[in-house]
Amino acid sequence: MNQTICDAIRNRRVLQFTYAGHPRIVEPHAYGLKKRTLKEVFRCYQTGGTFRSGKVPGWTLMEVDKIEFLIMTNEHFEGMRPKYSKGDKDKSTIFCEL
Repeated sequence: MNQTICDAIRNRRVLQFTYAGHPRIVEPHAYGLKKRTLKEVFRCYQTGGTFRSGKVPGWTLMEVDKIEFLIMTNEHFEGMRPKYSKGDKDKSTIFCEL
């Protein structure tokens, strides 16, 4: 389990990292194991950086093993974004969540 992601969720801190070659700035909402694959993933709202579809801001599900250069910033976010459903249905196990 990645403690930095859980700390960011608990403290409502923005994360910054590289994913699939793209810089990302996100507000993490839930972190756990994905159903069927049991890969570590986290649901987040991307507020900055780039995305292959070009749709920022928006919701995304990130695979933790594809993250590089993870940094918890000093920037805080207010809380749950609209359209987030507590108890994320894509996860079999939730390690931490807003």
